[in-house]
This record gives sequence, C-alpha cells and structure tokens, in this order.
Amino acid sequence: MADNSFKQFLSEIFVWWHGQTWGTRLWLKRFGEHVGTDEFGNRYYLDRKHDRRFVRYNGPAEASMIPPGWHGWMHHRTDVIPGEGSYKPRAWEKPHVPNHTGTALAYRPDGSLLTKGERPRVTGDYDAWSPE
Repeated sequence: MADNSFKQFLSEIFVWWHGQTWGTRLWLKRFGEHVGTDEFGNRYYLDRKHDRRFVRYNGPAEASMIPPGWHGWMHHRTDVIPGEGSYKPRAWEKPHVPNHTGTALAYRPDGSLLTKGERPRVTGDYDAWSPE
C-alpha cells in the first residue's frame, strides 16, 4: 500500500495529464471548498472568491465521467449542488454511460474496418454518385 501511495505522489508531481497534480492539491487545500462527491468518487470544489468550480477526478481525468447533474453545476447552468437534498434530476437526464471511443467497447457499425461482416446494401432512398 505504501508503494502505491508513493507512486501516486510521484505521478502528481510529474504526470499532469492523468489528473490531479501537486499544484492542484495545494490550491484545493488552500482555496477550494469541497461541496460534494458523485457516485463515481469524483470530488467537486468551489472557489467562492472567484466563482470558479473544479472537479478532482477519481482516476484519469476524463470529462465524460461527470454525471448530468454535476455537469450542469460545473458549467454554471444551475447553482443547485446535486449532492444536496433539493436536487432532482429531470426526466430527460439519463444515467451516465462512459465514453468508449478508442476501446474494444467502442461502437463499430457493420462494414467498419474493425468489425467482421459487410456493409449493408444501399436501399432505394439513396443513389450513389458516379462521375458519368
């Protein structure tokens, strides 16, 4: 366990593209007010002095991992913090689905170079262009 925390410490110093850096940790400690945590473990902070909102991801920094309610709060569409009892998701807000682009779970339609099978034949609603 100690080895893992040491790796995390080193990654905060040298690997800025995977999430929280050492500077972010210090800034949040000094100026950030923790306002809530979502179901994925992402932690949300508010800097009241400058009206800025921040997220510290639980894992790699992946913007698609922010649920709809927190997304609205992060982008100043609402001032209601989703973790508070007064927040109710709207009927059209769907549960979070991760972005699978670039993974084995990505959508690949029939005819894609990365799937088996052939592209479906063109139906009558489309006429292919030919130069003559």
